[in-house]
Amino acid sequence: MLQILAPATGAVIAELPQDTHESVLARYLAARAAQPPWAAATLAHRLECLRRFRTSLVRDIDKLAAILTSEVGKPIKQARNEINGLLGRIDFFLAATQPTLEPRQVFDQDGMRERIEHEPLGVIANISAWNYPYFVGSNVFVPALLAGNSVLYKPSEYATLTGIEIGNLLHAAGVPQDVFTVLVGGGRVGIELLKHAVDGVFFTGSYNTGAKIAQAVGARLGRLQLELGGKDPTYVCEDVDVAVAAASLADGAMYNTGQSCCSVERIYVQEQIYDAFVDAFVAEVASLKVGDPCSDDSYIGPLTRAAQVKVLEMQVADALAKGARVLIGGHRIERPGNWFEPTVLVNVDHAMDVMREESFGPIIGIQKVADDDAAVKLMNDTQYGLTAGVYTRDEARAKRILAQVRAGSVYWNCCDRVSPRLPWSGVGHSGVGLTLSTYGIEAFTRPKAWHLRAP
Repeated sequence: MLQILAPATGAVIAELPQDTHESVLARYLAARAAQPPWAAATLAHRLECLRRFRTSLVRDIDKLAAILTSEVGKPIKQARNEINGLLGRIDFFLAATQPTLEPRQVFDQDGMRERIEHEPLGVIANISAWNYPYFVGSNVFVPALLAGNSVLYKPSEYATLTGIEIGNLLHAAGVPQDVFTVLVGGGRVGIELLKHAVDGVFFTGSYNTGAKIAQAVGARLGRLQLELGGKDPTYVCEDVDVAVAAASLADGAMYNTGQSCCSVERIYVQEQIYDAFVDAFVAEVASLKVGDPCSDDSYIGPLTRAAQVKVLEMQVADALAKGARVLIGGHRIERPGNWFEPTVLVNVDHAMDVMREESFGPIIGIQKVADDDAAVKLMNDTQYGLTAGVYTRDEARAKRILAQVRAGSVYWNCCDRVSPRLPWSGVGHSGVGLTLSTYGIEAFTRPKAWHLRAP
């Protein structure tokens, strides 16, 4: 049985039977059989099913948010924000899928026509994440379903109840059960899923797990997308409004208790404003309420995974041993569940794990830099490359800096932001492939080239 634990208390809130070798095989074969009829249905029908799914999210938002909060510890207001934010992503896919996948004639001369059409990949393995299960999952299953694929959806074992609710709503909206199938279990179930000849593997999680998945499925030469970790930097220039920048970046570092792939994890501040920025940043962090995730006024909740508390303790201890100072926080909170204080470290450098290894929690290091060149060098001193940002009044300066930074997404005077209209991708250990944007619709199709000569 799979035990679902409440991160806020450690209590068992559900026990569920897990999928087995036999059940995963049966679900794969059923998804394979169900995919051609789903692809043969009209796009209009598939769009209508997803519209009904959207309507059900609006109708049931309070129930769905409460379930999400109970199993991952996300503060309830942020849980509702995630579901509300999903509506805009669905709207994008509903509007963009047909024009993106419309057959295109690209040549017509002397009786020869050339045409491009898009066919679905087939069966998609969607191995999703717990930190934003609605966002991360929908980046895959919404365009995959609209393009005519069937989806084997394995939610994280830490967000299983939410995954089951997603499946129930899709089925009620008209998506056949064998076209969207929820698999229940941990890593062992994911391994079983990858034994089968799925046509695409879309995974969100850690670099170490992603590398193993790439090795496991690489020889099959199927479509592979890996959204992995980040150690996302931001550089604060001397011309900013310090209070505004500090407030924005405190939110970017601490929102969702710091458990976002694109959370701000490293901050570099121009030396002229360093002291003022640090003071303003610490004041912002001190104002964030840590408390019961079911309360609307709580901003920081528990960590979803108990093991991550130890990771944060080790990063703080390593930094202190190498000369860093803690200005606020730095300790686990002694109460039932997985709690850690919002933490700000200064006197940090790249000899410390907190500036090199993904933290995935409410902890941030702030480092002083002399100039733009020094900032760029430090921002690029990482194996990751998901997002990076610059705060400055000068757009040209920001573009010049960000053009030199290796990252899939870059931000000017903003952070921790994802748009359905822009591709979501990473560099280096942050992953391969992409989701979102029109490219993220085409990712679930195989283009077919037609050469047509009239007799």
